[in-house]
Order: sequence, then C-alpha cells, then structure tokens
Amino acid sequence: MIGPDSEDSRPGAAQAARMPLPPSVQAGPMANAIIRVARLHRMLAGQLLRRVGLHPGQELVMMQLWDLGPQRQIDLVRLLGSDAATMTRTVKRLEHAGFVRRRPSPTDKRVTIVEPTEASLALRHKVDEVWVELEECTAGQLSEERQAEAVQILEQIEAGLALAATRHTQQQPGGETAPPEGQAGCV
Repeated sequence: MIGPDSEDSRPGAAQAARMPLPPSVQAGPMANAIIRVARLHRMLAGQLLRRVGLHPGQELVMMQLWDLGPQRQIDLVRLLGSDAATMTRTVKRLEHAGFVRRRPSPTDKRVTIVEPTEASLALRHKVDEVWVELEECTAGQLSEERQAEAVQILEQIEAGLALAATRHTQQQPGGETAPPEGQAGCV
C-alpha cells in the first residue's frame, strides 16, 4: 500500500492531492478537499462493487433490506437520503438482477414493499467484504484515534451542511433572508 510519505513516482491521485490549489478553488479549500475525497471514494467503491455485480448506492439499499427486512420504498428513500426517482431506478435495477422483489402493500395498494430475495443473501457476505476493504483503503493508514477524530469531524461537517441545506430549502424565492454576519448562510 502506498502511504502518504511514500516515494511513488507515478502520477496519480496522491500527487494531485499535494499540488497547490488553483485560484478558482482557493476560496473553498475544505469544499474542494471533500469533493476530491468523495470522488475518489466513489470511484474505488465502484471498482470494488463491480466485483460482486453492484453499483455504488445499490449496496446501501441491500444493507438496509438485509438489516431491517422488507421496507416501503418511500422509507428507503428517507433512510438513505435519496429521492424517489433515484430509488425507483435503483430498485428496478436490483429487481432485474434478482436481488430484490417488489410487491404492493397488503394494506395500501399505492405503497410498494421492497424485500431482499434468497439470491441476495449469497451476496451479503461479499458486500461485507467489499466494505471492509473500502474501509481499509479509506482509513487504514490512520491510527484508531485519528480515525475516530476524522469520523467526529465529518459528522460535524455533515450536521452543518444538513442544517444549511434545510435552511436553503425553506427559503422562498424572492423572500430570502440574509444570513448572520460572516456565515454566508451556514452555521
């Protein structure tokens, strides 16, 4: 594994991370870092998940179904912070692959229940292994203490972004209120 202090002469993501920020993103180094990390994490997750026949995001739906059992499709949307259209496409693809089954709710025919199939159970162990490998690639070079710190910081960032997103969603066009001094709409 190549660590942050290795002498790797190949061009790549590690070298790109050390390059100075271009002027266009210097006003947002944190946002830029998050974007770069998220892009690389999703790319690696995609590579690992392809081994088991899934795409990023599909494993999250399967994990919820394996852990919680059959769910209303709208509940999956809420649990995963998705939107209805994306969840519908994801569930259709998983159904086509034979990993989930959709059925109408016995109490409300407007509601769709999504459940894992027996075939998906064989996939569960493989998905667990992918997540272990992804976690190792993501944080394996950090001590347990630094990993805990990183998770805590990311949770704080997430909370701040969620609050800002809620505030921006609630603002009415034309009736916007000015954010507190120096906060640009964020906490």
